[in-house]
Amino acid sequence: MFKKDRWDEILEALSANKLRTALTAFGVAWGIFILVILLALTNGLKNGVLKDFGDFATNSMFMWTQGTSKPYKGLPKGRYFNYKIDDVAAIKSQVPNLKYVSPRNQLGGFRGNNNVIRGTKTGAFEIYGDYPEYIKQQPMDILDGRFISYSDIDAKRKICVIGSGVVKGLYDKGEKTLGTYIKINGVNFLVVGTFKMSNSQGNNEEEANTIYIPFTTFGQAFNRGDRVGWMAITAVDDVPITTVKQQVFDLMKSRHKVHPDDDRAIGHFDLAEEFGRINGLFTILAFVGYFVGVLVLTSGIIGINNIMLIVVKERTKEIGIRRALGATPWMVKGQILQESLILTILSGMVGVSFAAIIIWVINAILDSVGDVENFANPSVDITVIITALIILVVSGLLAGLIPANSATKMKPVDALRVE
Repeated sequence: MFKKDRWDEILEALSANKLRTALTAFGVAWGIFILVILLALTNGLKNGVLKDFGDFATNSMFMWTQGTSKPYKGLPKGRYFNYKIDDVAAIKSQVPNLKYVSPRNQLGGFRGNNNVIRGTKTGAFEIYGDYPEYIKQQPMDILDGRFISYSDIDAKRKICVIGSGVVKGLYDKGEKTLGTYIKINGVNFLVVGTFKMSNSQGNNEEEANTIYIPFTTFGQAFNRGDRVGWMAITAVDDVPITTVKQQVFDLMKSRHKVHPDDDRAIGHFDLAEEFGRINGLFTILAFVGYFVGVLVLTSGIIGINNIMLIVVKERTKEIGIRRALGATPWMVKGQILQESLILTILSGMVGVSFAAIIIWVINAILDSVGDVENFANPSVDITVIITALIILVVSGLLAGLIPANSATKMKPVDALRVE
């Protein structure tokens, strides 16, 4: 394999008919190109869809109240109820395998009416009343200062943590934020921290235009009392929230006199279940990508097989001379297999290289135009390239196997008679 004469023979054989070799190599290069591009586009679609989940803990669910659909214990159908802060304590104490239970309240919206004032500047922002553990469910980067603490909760302090979009809307560039005051619906709040979402994508603008204040302060300042708008609930790492949520629903139904079979009274969004569904979908798409790519690659391998059969036919007399001079069947077979393998690997690497260039161009375009909905960072893992290389090696050996066996079956005397 490492002899210069052997490589000279291989190059001479492949360059004897350049057009035929190029067309044969194109089939393999095209197959590998399709395989890598399909997997990269699948990953791009997957990254785009999954970025909507943000960095929120995926083993979580959101839970809120809705109107009842069944009468129960003398209470009518269509009744509305609210969660209370006591419900949070009950869930924590009575439902096992829960990591975080965060009550939440919300005011306003960044596309609504102006609800925040600082000096002469105003803005419409989302105001959330939260507990300190929420930052563990929704990771964020604290740029300056700190997040809400339990001392803020206990003392009902009028403090706030503001997003980068709020800073941009209410402050001049380079202006100090910590220790300043903003007025939310007429109530003054001291700014103790600024943040941006970790790897912020998806609802980027919405996340940046958010203000967090202590949950207890929210209830007191905006007359919500101990009412809870909704809850963000996260299970421990080794227990899916999907297997725990029914216990939470049953507990809330019993505490608020809701019929046990009334599934419409409690609304929820199971992030873990949705995440699992999407992962399953993209597993199927990746399989389809491999299947289609391998089919196209197989057609190229069949082309190489046919061409190698023709090459063996053309070199029948040469093979006869080699055998007459003492070449063993394995020496002849090795020559044919090596030619097939080199042609397959070289053309395959051309396909991989071209695919890499196309992927780089797509990513460069995405970087220049910004976020594209449901599509981001198309790429392939190094394991895909290694898998493609293994496929190429195996395919090259298979493509040359039949021609190699055909070459060794000829008797030297018969091969020398061929004109």
